[in-house]
Amino acid sequence: MAARIRTVHYGVGAIGSEIVRLAGARKDLKIVGAVDIAQDRAGKDLGLAAGLERRLGVSINARPETVLVPEGADVVIHSTRSSLTRVAPELQRCIEADMDVVSTCEELAYPWASHPRLARKLDELARQHAVSIVGTGVNPGFVMDTLALALTAPCQNVRRIRITRVVDSALRRIQLQRKTGASLTVEEFREKVALGTIRHVGLRESMLLVADALFGRLTRIEESIEPVVAAKPRRSQFFEVVTGKVAGVHQVVTAFVGDKEVIRLELEISIGAEDPRDAVLIEADPDIDMVIRGGVFGDTATAAIALNCIPRVLQAAPGLLSMKDLALVYNARRYEG
Repeated sequence: MAARIRTVHYGVGAIGSEIVRLAGARKDLKIVGAVDIAQDRAGKDLGLAAGLERRLGVSINARPETVLVPEGADVVIHSTRSSLTRVAPELQRCIEADMDVVSTCEELAYPWASHPRLARKLDELARQHAVSIVGTGVNPGFVMDTLALALTAPCQNVRRIRITRVVDSALRRIQLQRKTGASLTVEEFREKVALGTIRHVGLRESMLLVADALFGRLTRIEESIEPVVAAKPRRSQFFEVVTGKVAGVHQVVTAFVGDKEVIRLELEISIGAEDPRDAVLIEADPDIDMVIRGGVFGDTATAAIALNCIPRVLQAAPGLLSMKDLALVYNARRYEG
């Protein structure tokens, strides 16, 4: 029997807990440590804190330096914040402990354009310590970038890619509903957009990842963020959205080579969104037109992707990587009935 991969879980919030619950059910993984600075989690058994309703025998530690020690584990599953500048010190600690890192930080999915100095620093540090680090998740990380790249495999002469994701946030956690503007007035929504507190983090990163793989240098990028205004009342477990108020966000990023549009990513996340789906349209030889009805459910999918990445990250060359740099990620576990 192959040795189990030892994991440390850095961050036990909503997504981190989802990852722990899935990891706790897998026979190929062994959870050996957990880090979270939140006072209501530190000191608790990881299984109970993550909602497993059973103990894992691993206590959550508020001091990363006591958990992140060389040879203490094989890989860190990092899930704390979306901002790369805020999580960089956390990632640095993991790398300096000689551990590979799989992170759900959205800005880490493709940081070379937005954070070039920080990306270079993390890459150099990872190479020095002979480890790999990658940012992934469902979006960015899969549905609006990696999936589209995989679908180009039978294509010649890719001319344009259009990716559409529509998410009914009424089925998702309260944090997502809140950060996409649920129940705000249009004026409040626009104020928060201007402050940078309402947007889906990672859409630009997905576009840049696709562009890097298929089109190279871009001439210009256009972005827009608009409210989805309820034409009739909408409701979730957490919010009631009356007519005229905001149900969510509609976000678009478009990339051009010369005057030609080559990539368009369009995302709607709103309470009661109609026809939830993930769609990829590739203009090429041959064309590819794929739709996942209902869409890929984000929270559980992010957990699965993070864990399914582990074998590929452990096998990868050292450095800061993106999903396009990894060997094919899939669920390699044998069916267990």
